[in-house]
Amino acid sequence: MARAKRVITIHVRDDREKEEFMKELQRLNLPAFIYVHGKLNDLKINVQGTKDEIREAIKRIREIHNRVRAKLYPDRRGFYRYTIDDLLREAGAGVSTPILVKTLELLGETVEASEGELTTSMSWEELVELTEKLGETLSEISLNTTRQIREVILPVAVAFDLAPDEIIDILVDLGAAEWKEDKFKYELVKNKEQALEMLLKHLEGEEYED
Repeated sequence: MARAKRVITIHVRDDREKEEFMKELQRLNLPAFIYVHGKLNDLKINVQGTKDEIREAIKRIREIHNRVRAKLYPDRRGFYRYTIDDLLREAGAGVSTPILVKTLELLGETVEASEGELTTSMSWEELVELTEKLGETLSEISLNTTRQIREVILPVAVAFDLAPDEIIDILVDLGAAEWKEDKFKYELVKNKEQALEMLLKHLEGEEYED
């Protein structure tokens, strides 16, 4: 097929947006050849290839620019929108969505999760830092805990700035978790919701009523 080229201009507000956009652009594996020339708040992108390759490349370039803007600038409600895969890659952590959501809720942030996206009131830099902390805490207990109990331990440990081992001890003392000798792991003996409620009431100095 005949080769062609097209130049598109991407407008950015500041260096922060330019850096994030360029970082995402470098991760793209595009069929077309692209060359970027930046000046002030404009990035001129020269796209070369077949017409189909150029069309696909431009579509994906615009998609990542929209993603970058959604995570850097709040919408009218004051919320940011993140792609969870982007967040986990940036933080270098393998934290599950339920753990992220519960941690944000415990910190008093507004949060919604749907189809691989997270919409929340927390800024990108703060959320990356929070996810890194969750990843570090996960690494401390990943070998001796089950997935379900981690969904209780991690949000509380990070939100309340407590050691995860301390949370485990409290859950055992409350009768919400126990050590399984045959599995060499701690696991819940209550469901997640009950265990979390018992734990939070204990930390707040209240008695749990079954």
